[in-house]
Amino acid sequence: MAWIALRLHASAEHADALADALIELGALSVTLDDADAGTPDEAAQFAEPGLAAPRAWAHNILTVLLDPHTHAAGLISEAAALCGMPTPEFSVDQVQDQDWVRATQAQFEPICVHQGLWIVPSWCTPPEPTAINISIDPGLAFGTGSHATTRLVLRWLANTISAQHRVLDYGCGSGILAIAAARLGAGQVLGVDIDPQALIAASDNALKNQVTIPFVAPADDPGGRFDVVVANILANPLIVLAPLIESRCLQHLALSGILQDQAKEVMTAYAPWFALKVCGEEDGWVLLAGTRHHVLP
Repeated sequence: MAWIALRLHASAEHADALADALIELGALSVTLDDADAGTPDEAAQFAEPGLAAPRAWAHNILTVLLDPHTHAAGLISEAAALCGMPTPEFSVDQVQDQDWVRATQAQFEPICVHQGLWIVPSWCTPPEPTAINISIDPGLAFGTGSHATTRLVLRWLANTISAQHRVLDYGCGSGILAIAAARLGAGQVLGVDIDPQALIAASDNALKNQVTIPFVAPADDPGGRFDVVVANILANPLIVLAPLIESRCLQHLALSGILQDQAKEVMTAYAPWFALKVCGEEDGWVLLAGTRHHVLP
């Protein structure tokens, strides 16, 4: 059976209310995505310390899944009327029913990110059994190794981590960076994230990889400084979080989730404390990494 998928745009003012109205009127599901994703205007959705939590992005794409017998135009018109907004334009696609678990898993395959370091989805067999194989099931969290921002940090970790390092992964997502640091031999690792689903996914992934890593929300963060801090978030939150991240880092810092034309602004935000430079580039994304001007005791 084919389902109906509608796509329409909505501002932050109307996005949440429109999504709620569509569900009330019989939509099977509604997802909101940042229409500016992949551009300099891309924005974090969750509230980092010092950031107010937006209810929606400034420009939203709503994807609405409907039963094939639903009158799409009537549904959209009625939902818009409930929200006191003009009826938006929308596009219609058909979505064929399929094995969604199998289809989702087919999007991911083992990735060699560095010599002797592989990221292997939990449902795949490691291609190189003698390598460091990190088994990842993303769940509802970001971080499978398939995104350039994650691969950039993983390569940097492979060339940086040693046994004496204590590592903080701020904005840990699926836990992939923290787990990689532990598997690469770091002496102590901590992961912090504001998303409860990320903390669940990260803890499950740590268990799969037989490493012991506490993954905590900011409210439960034990604090302290770390030899190495990594943060794969987005440029704007990284800029706002600069004083917080600086306060946690003793020596080595790596920042990712930054587009090429955002690098200078991020480096400027951290310039009082760190000498950062572009240490990797892939698919328009860059990794900024470096050390403190003066290593703290």
